[in-house]
Amino acid sequence: MSSYFITGISTEVGKTVAAAIVTEALQADYWKPIQAGDLDHSDTHKVKAWVKNDISQYHDNAFALQTPMSPHAAAAIDKVHIDTTVIKRPKTKNKLVIEGAGGILVPINDRETILDLIHPSDKVIVVSRHYLGSINHSLMTIKTLQDRNIQVAGILFSGAEHPTTESIIEKMSGVPVIGRIDEEPFIDANVVSEYAARFSKQLQQL
Repeated sequence: MSSYFITGISTEVGKTVAAAIVTEALQADYWKPIQAGDLDHSDTHKVKAWVKNDISQYHDNAFALQTPMSPHAAAAIDKVHIDTTVIKRPKTKNKLVIEGAGGILVPINDRETILDLIHPSDKVIVVSRHYLGSINHSLMTIKTLQDRNIQVAGILFSGAEHPTTESIIEKMSGVPVIGRIDEEPFIDANVVSEYAARFSKQLQQL
């Protein structure tokens, strides 16, 4: 089973849209290990609504927390303890797209972060979005993953084009760019399908 871990350089950078596109392009299964808040309109609900194919399956969260906060804090409110040893990946013969929460150093307890959910065999796709500081966040995210001997398979840029930001991230990181998800006025299954077709070749080659 090939697994693709979708992480972002921060929160609200477009991870869920990217995860839906990758899921559709690869006709993969989707799994979000930890969902914090918005349980009635979760990221899994969104991806399921945006993916057209009939092959993808959507696996239950390992932890579904009530409060939209960092997982460690939301878990404390819910009086549960998150531990990577109890987070078991779903069994599937299909490819699996895994969506993180926030960035890779978001804590899930007082000693582990989202980074600890990533396996060395995962193909990690980093979602980057331009803002003041995004170059630093992008390069630090990539270096942190590489220092852990985790393969960074590609970068997906999200939002309005910013050539100087994108080019320096690509040049200094040495990570290939899969493409960009533009600042769309809305996201639906048709939009996701169009991007899936656009990125399909690059994703299949990861």
